[in-house]
Amino acid sequence: MAAAPRGWAGGSRWTWRPVARDALLARAFHSCTELRGRLYLVGGLLAGGATEPSGDTVVLDLEGDQAVRMGARGGPRRSHHDAVPLGGRWLCAVGGWDGSRRLAAVAALDTERGEWEAWAAAPGSCPPAGLSSHTCTRLSDREVRVAGREGGTRTQRRFGSIYTLRLDPGARTYCSAEPEVAGHWSPGTIKDEPTVAPRLMEQLAKFVSSGRGSQQGPRGLRHHSCSVVGPFAVMFGGEALTRPRDAVCNDLYIYDARKSRQSPSLWFHFPCADRGLKRVGHRTCLWNDQLYLVGGFGEDGRTASPQVYVLDLFI
Repeated sequence: MAAAPRGWAGGSRWTWRPVARDALLARAFHSCTELRGRLYLVGGLLAGGATEPSGDTVVLDLEGDQAVRMGARGGPRRSHHDAVPLGGRWLCAVGGWDGSRRLAAVAALDTERGEWEAWAAAPGSCPPAGLSSHTCTRLSDREVRVAGREGGTRTQRRFGSIYTLRLDPGARTYCSAEPEVAGHWSPGTIKDEPTVAPRLMEQLAKFVSSGRGSQQGPRGLRHHSCSVVGPFAVMFGGEALTRPRDAVCNDLYIYDARKSRQSPSLWFHFPCADRGLKRVGHRTCLWNDQLYLVGGFGEDGRTASPQVYVLDLFI
């Protein structure tokens, strides 16, 4: 009898299937953004315990499965940041840790010229305190929603402020509005994924129908990944703050935002038996109807993965 795929829960099966491998991709707490069929990896930490982020930009051609270090000048040294694409040309990195402090500034890569630029804060901008482990959701080519951040360097406190970041590629400026929501929660790592993925959406709908949902989502989890696929949010891995040992996780959570009077929005939990898939500080990214997993530290929380995977669901 053939062995079952790595992920197994209640009759439903899933796995992260390896599709590419390159030493340049081995990093964690980086950003990973799809732009015109390529994944742009910016910065990150190359090994556990490192305090100085990388300043390089690595480009993975998804059709050719080849990674190259981009010789872009002026690349920012960042980790725990986030990035969004604009206008099919710009890649804007927002905030992050530079090795000594948290920033709220914006650096932009012009992918046509292959050069990084430090954009300036526009008059009237109200920048927040330094950002790290926040999220950036692209609303349009001129607006980005920024949510959550970590607290001081000696605390585990997290803040749930939400504000709008307005970008002007023509003027090379950004403007931070006053926070719209303030609190002490964090949305985790939620990426804006505008790409239509009809096949994956159909698979997710069938997949969750085999599980038992709950209105209670995961608690005490950080540095996980989360990608939005239509009405579904797909969350994977992370670090469990409630575990003194073996804190790195490999669980798959799916949030089904479809609801009606008879069926509220629900979370579905699908554990994984493969300890080799434990990840923290990784990224997931949606492209061409597939969900990709890139980088992150493994089970020991120190060794970065050079592997690229795609999510397979078996109904």
